[in-house]
Amino acid sequence: MNTQKRIVIAGTGSGVGKTTTTIGLMALLKRRGLTVQGFKCGPDYIDPTYHTVVTGRISRNLDSWMTSENTVKEIFNRGSKGADISIIEGVMGFYDGKNPKTNTGSTAEISLLTKSPVILVVNCQSMARSAAAIVKGFQSLDEKVNIVGVIANKVGSEGHYKLVKIAIEQECGIPVVGYLKREDHINIPERHLGLIPSIGRGELDSFFNSLADLIEQSIDVDYLLELAEAPVVDVLPELFKESPTNSIQKSTSIAVAKDAAFHFYYPENLELLKANGADIVYFSPLAGEEVPPEVQGLYIGGGFPEEFAEQLGENVTVKKSIKNVIEAGIPTLAECGGFMYLTEEIETTEGTKHPMIGLIPGKVKMQKKLAALGYREITGSQGNFLLDTQMNARGHEFHYSTYETELPIDHAYVTKGMRGTKKEGYLNANLVAGYTHFHFASNPDLVKRWIEKCVQFKLEI
Repeated sequence: MNTQKRIVIAGTGSGVGKTTTTIGLMALLKRRGLTVQGFKCGPDYIDPTYHTVVTGRISRNLDSWMTSENTVKEIFNRGSKGADISIIEGVMGFYDGKNPKTNTGSTAEISLLTKSPVILVVNCQSMARSAAAIVKGFQSLDEKVNIVGVIANKVGSEGHYKLVKIAIEQECGIPVVGYLKREDHINIPERHLGLIPSIGRGELDSFFNSLADLIEQSIDVDYLLELAEAPVVDVLPELFKESPTNSIQKSTSIAVAKDAAFHFYYPENLELLKANGADIVYFSPLAGEEVPPEVQGLYIGGGFPEEFAEQLGENVTVKKSIKNVIEAGIPTLAECGGFMYLTEEIETTEGTKHPMIGLIPGKVKMQKKLAALGYREITGSQGNFLLDTQMNARGHEFHYSTYETELPIDHAYVTKGMRGTKKEGYLNANLVAGYTHFHFASNPDLVKRWIEKCVQFKLEI
């Protein structure tokens, strides 16, 4: 039987130490010379940024609500190619997902789809034998899951750890492979959008190395690697097969804004554009780069333009370049940070206002707390070139700002989340903009429609 090494680092809940354990393990294995591939359950962009920096390979999201079961497996296989081990970081608690009655969208479901062994991280503070009851509950809620080991986090001492270990191993029949102490001070600095530039500049490298040291000191990583052995995931590649395209499509180019201000893109979004015949041309608004010449589409993804609002606001040449091509009719998608950039201004939490591109009437005001978070079902509005009124896609919303305008606008789409349905975004000719991040794999037809629109635009200019 063909096997590969992969492991899910799951938690009993949020804040139990999944991310610190995951990053420390990645950093240690990379230091040992292994090629490590990171994955993140769910739609989050921030944790994969850590993974990517630590492993040197692009981390990918595995999301069983936004994408199909086959697509989850396909994304895993594509990402893990060439890796010595894949480490899949869970989201929230192991069984937490879209629906409290099922495993849908949970780490548990991802572990089952990929047939992955699971290491459960348990906060053992102020307990000993009771930790075994917690682990036993996680084992029994769904007997199909493959929890192969436990890491005890926030133990008070090595003696405390031994009590926990004896109880869990006796009652649950699985090994406790190690621990992290309460006083290890291993909490990652508050994870928010503004932290990511410091990661990119290498300012957290010493912190990642210290995490690796802690993992090496108190976790049996060799044993964990043995537990990570699993059968190869079998899947028929469907989504990313290059489709036959005519010569016009083959010469279609889409400009993608990518830099420290705009870099939240699901890798599969860009790969689906390529698979359907588009050539991706990157440019950096922050670096003063204008929209590349002779492109037929424009994609400005999410990020945090508010962190660079002054710099973006002062670069009049870039703003004019983007405004000109959109007004000329280039088919454009602007998501979250891209949407913010196209408004008239961004107002910081301190009240400072920075002029943006001004294509979308109104302004964006930054808040000190989350303004929106959650999955979205998306239905297109009349005239939306990506999704018409009969088409649906899935995505995610996550932002600290609100959009304000006194003028009537056409909305780009309707979104449905836990708190109901709302009209969202901005639509004008070939511009689709809004706070929602699309996952193109949820409806690959929108990719085909976008490229067809780009081809049409090319023929008209």
